Formats: sequence, structure tokens, C-alpha cells
Amino acid sequence: MASRTAEYYRKNPAARKRRLEQQKRYQKTKKGKSIKNNANKLRRRLGLKIGDKRDAAHYKGSKTKGRPQHRSKNRARLSIRRKKK
Repeated sequence: MASRTAEYYRKNPAARKRRLEQQKRYQKTKKGKSIKNNANKLRRRLGLKIGDKRDAAHYKGSKTKGRPQHRSKNRARLSIRRKKK
């Protein structure tokens, strides 16, 4: 099942285009590059290949340490946390 955000962008191509442009600019910033590089480093350290069924789940408060965890568990944990608010 797709998220509400994914459905919104699928139905609104103009908004989707704006979002992708913004993301492209953000990925080129120092902060965007840093986040991407840290995530890639952790995946390499954990030995997770492209297409692996697991995510690099970060330990609480850490950007550089983590463990391999099944995608559905890692992403479900995030959605549960969001719903509590």
C-alpha cells in the first residue's frame, strides 16, 4: 500500500516536479551530501548490497553506527513513531 504522500505526488504531476527539483538542489548542499555519504558508509560497513532486503538501521541518536534490519521492520518503526504524535 502506498503512503498518502506517494499517492498525492502521483496524482499531482506539477507538485511532483517541484518536489523533485527541490530534492535535486538539496542533494547538492553540504548537509544533503553529508547525510547521503554517512548512509552509504554505514551500508558498506554492514555489508549491505544494492537490492538487499535489509536496511541499515541506525542506533538511537547515532548517524554512523547501526545494524542490518529488515526493511519492513525498520520502516514500520518510523511510521508507528509518527502516528503517536
